[in-house]
Amino acid sequence: MAKDDDLKAGFTGTPEEPLAGVRKAAQTATEAVKRETSAVATAAADHPHTATTLGLLIGALAFTIGYVVGRSSVDTGRGYWR
Repeated sequence: MAKDDDLKAGFTGTPEEPLAGVRKAAQTATEAVKRETSAVATAAADHPHTATTLGLLIGALAFTIGYVVGRSSVDTGRGYWR
C-alpha cells in the first residue's frame, strides 16, 4: 500500500489563503443566487397556476412599457409633404 506522502493525484488540501475581498463577495453572491433560484423553482413547482399568471403579467407589463417607450420616440411631425 502506498503511503499518504507519496500520493500526488490531485489537490486534496485546503487553499493557502482564505477568500477575501471581491472573491469572497462574489462567492457569497453566487451562493445567494443559487438559494433564491432553488426557492423560485420550488415555489413554481408547488403553484404552477400562480407562476404562469405571474409570468404572463410580467410579460404584458414589459410589452406595454416597450410599446409606450417606442411610440414616444417616434417623430409625430405631420408636415412631411408640406
